[in-house]
Amino acid sequence: MYKVSIHPSFSINGKGLLVDDLLELGYSYIKEGAEFEKEIGQFVLDWIDSSSTLKVQTSGSTGVPKSIELRKEYMTNSALATGSYFELSPEDSALLCLPATYIAGKMMLVRAMVLGLNLYIVPPTSNPLSSISRSFDFGAMVPMQVMNSLPFANQIKILLIGGAPISPYLRSQIKTLENRCYETYGMTETVTHIAVKPLNQFNDLDKEPLFKTLPEVKVSTDERDCLVIQAPKVSKDRVVTNDVVSLLPSSEFKWLGRYDNVINSGGVKLNPEQIESKLSNIIGQSFFISSLPETKLGEQLVLVLEGTSEEKGLLKKITSSKVLTKYEVPRLIKTIPEFLRTNSGKIKRKETMALLNS
Repeated sequence: MYKVSIHPSFSINGKGLLVDDLLELGYSYIKEGAEFEKEIGQFVLDWIDSSSTLKVQTSGSTGVPKSIELRKEYMTNSALATGSYFELSPEDSALLCLPATYIAGKMMLVRAMVLGLNLYIVPPTSNPLSSISRSFDFGAMVPMQVMNSLPFANQIKILLIGGAPISPYLRSQIKTLENRCYETYGMTETVTHIAVKPLNQFNDLDKEPLFKTLPEVKVSTDERDCLVIQAPKVSKDRVVTNDVVSLLPSSEFKWLGRYDNVINSGGVKLNPEQIESKLSNIIGQSFFISSLPETKLGEQLVLVLEGTSEEKGLLKKITSSKVLTKYEVPRLIKTIPEFLRTNSGKIKRKETMALLNS
């Protein structure tokens, strides 16, 4: 049994709420609310019941997506760590524009209840700030939402961004914003982020910062050079990821790509995400790097484009740019009308390749 604590300053849309009020709110959302409100209502009821754990759906960062149980104590610890790191205070305003289906949306609710924030809830659309005139002290979005909200993004003083890769173009636009934006690293198993890095408001604009772990989080790498996380405040077990990283002694690391995306071409291991980063200023449409079987090499690099393109001209442009090593230059270019994507906008690489090959 775990007795949750609701901060006396907690409110939703300016209305203070205690445990009994949350019970009524949860039932009301489930019975009469829109679909995204039903998810919020169900989570609120699950949070204030007497159980010490609750079930959440993983996104697949450490393997196949699955349902796992998280201890409410760990979720509370995560909320407190975030509040301390970003110096959030009771009655600060926060925006919830993410669905409560996954951990990111759930934890915005937990942070508000634990830290005593004034939470404003809006539908989790692709452009959540378009009809909002007020500002907020704190908020979180996926990159697609940030891209669509660039003219209004300064309305959120501290903005966390995660859930999908941030394109180089969006990174360049974020650097011009006057608020504080942070890229987050984390997953369901670690109760959202265990590391963050600033995307703007740092001194050397030519040298992007690395991910810095939050207090009481230790990181290492395994034999695959994948990140291993030890965070006893939010997980009793070590979390072994599929993220290839370059680790620094100062609890900082650089994310290089996904191990399950690594391509072995003629004995040379290549990280598609690193190649994509190099090509981002050359290719003006959505794309990703993948591979196809090849007799001599085992796997050959393939550039996959969304839409149409003049393939020979593009390949010549890539080769003449000299941004890639000879091993990183794609041997083939394939096009497909539209990529398959997750709800957060992340490209489903394997499913898109299967569709392409079919």
